[in-house]
Amino acid sequence: MDQETLELEAAAFRRLRDHLRERTDVQNIDLMNLGGFCRNCLANWYMEAAAEKGIEMDKMQAREIVYGMPFDEWKAKYQKEATSEQKAAFAKSHPGH
Repeated sequence: MDQETLELEAAAFRRLRDHLRERTDVQNIDLMNLGGFCRNCLANWYMEAAAEKGIEMDKMQAREIVYGMPFDEWKAKYQKEATSEQKAAFAKSHPGH
């Protein structure tokens, strides 16, 4: 991969990360139901990329990078209980979870 591609992809990732940080009204279950991924998935992908480079990182460290704050703090401030409709949509789109 050339340097320009690397920089463009990194910039796109930062923009997505920042957008998700600003859109605290959008719940992870909504992202999962509509897009098949959420902030936690993005953090997991970040952690996996770090591991591929030999960088040790746990799930909570990766989530803090994505959320912009400790995960427990984000949950307390912004996460709402999923509605029965959201849970039903999740069960339909993600059987076995």
